[in-house]
Amino acid sequence: MSIPRLKSYLSIIATVLVLGQAVAAQAVELPDFTQLVEQASPAVVNISTTQKLPDRKVSQQQMPDLEGLPPMLREFFERGMPPQSRSPRDRQREATSLGSGFIISSDGYILTNNHVIADADEILVRLADRSEMKAKLIGTDPRSDVALLKIEGKDLPVLKLGKSQDLKAGQWVVAIGSPFGFDHTVTQGIVSAVGRSLPNENYVPFIQTDVPINPGNSGGPLFNLNGEVVGINSQIYTRSGGFMGVSFAIPIDVALDVSNQLKSGGKVSRGWLGVVIQEVSKDLAESFGLEKPAGALVAQIQDDGPAAKGGLQVGDVILSMNGQPIVMSADLPHLVGALKAGAKANLEVIREGKRKNVELTVGAIPDEDKDLDALPKSSIERSSNRLGVSVVELTDEQKKTYDLKGGVLIKEVQDGPAAMIGLQPGDVITHLNNQAIGSTKEFADIAKALPKNRSVSMRVLRQGRASFITFKLAE
Repeated sequence: MSIPRLKSYLSIIATVLVLGQAVAAQAVELPDFTQLVEQASPAVVNISTTQKLPDRKVSQQQMPDLEGLPPMLREFFERGMPPQSRSPRDRQREATSLGSGFIISSDGYILTNNHVIADADEILVRLADRSEMKAKLIGTDPRSDVALLKIEGKDLPVLKLGKSQDLKAGQWVVAIGSPFGFDHTVTQGIVSAVGRSLPNENYVPFIQTDVPINPGNSGGPLFNLNGEVVGINSQIYTRSGGFMGVSFAIPIDVALDVSNQLKSGGKVSRGWLGVVIQEVSKDLAESFGLEKPAGALVAQIQDDGPAAKGGLQVGDVILSMNGQPIVMSADLPHLVGALKAGAKANLEVIREGKRKNVELTVGAIPDEDKDLDALPKSSIERSSNRLGVSVVELTDEQKKTYDLKGGVLIKEVQDGPAAMIGLQPGDVITHLNNQAIGSTKEFADIAKALPKNRSVSMRVLRQGRASFITFKLAE
């Protein structure tokens, strides 16, 4: 064999050895979950609920034909059917649901999701040894989707509880639950992100994972590699109805705070500022003179709320609270909600281009949100302006009714910037280019002096909800 060919063979062999070592090293790095599962599974429970519904005759022709199916599959499908579909003699209609939970104390306290046991007339808990017992509902908190149950028992197996605040994206996590009723199913994945905000879920900084979660997993524990519970599996994002790689868990820190309040007082108290906030976009940051998009922009303040009493103003950009930075606007509700009513909140804000500290006392979140109604329209029309919009004065009665110190009402939207940014008749403009508007003349003067080719902010009130929008005049 020639020397060049020998060198070529040796090079190939060396490459194969290197690749083999890399694969072996990768295999060594993959975690083994067997010990974690063996230790944790006894404290994970299956939860089934029953809700009694009004009697109703059900046509047997509407029920699926289960004849011919294997016994195990037939039993599985029958469990999800109303009792009357199984036996013509039983006419009581019942709605059933399945979920998961886990024991957090040896005397029988169990954490699960609120939506697992919502409106249930009976809650049944099945333990790992297949024994079943009825559970008592201690309390629920729909805002965080956490519920606390209690079963009778002593020296029950419990799970170790970790700290969700220590989680980082990329860490391995494991879920144990009962998807589709299959008890103690184990799935694994990684933390995709932390501190996620979901629509209509303002008070929970969710943990996002790619752990496969399906119906029945809800309420089950999410573990780190130390076997500690770091979250409660709660929901998934899907367009198909099934798992698509995006799951969300309630941080155990949040769940424990909720459960402790439910255990001691039966309800949960959360901090509240009484503001409507929005994200600070790149254009809004430019219009407010910020170096980069960050913080929570105060778009609306409720009259007589904690923010109003503390001196916070519309147009303030909140950069931090009690030393905690507000990077995204969604960070603020998480921090405020974690405070109790009466606590002090020190806010660092940008106001008219200058940093300012505002200290206020946090209030208790109301039971129901109060939205303002749409403003009535005036009939006195004024001339249009370079924005392509005709505005009218607000009456004193309108200002008093809706707690407005100023602003103008849009009567007509013509072709131009106003139409391009989506303004509509009936909208109220209260601020333009960071300046409060008291009359149609002030509005016209400010509009006339607007800069060109630079982001300009405008605060608009629509059906009682305020927000800031931006535009550019490219004249």
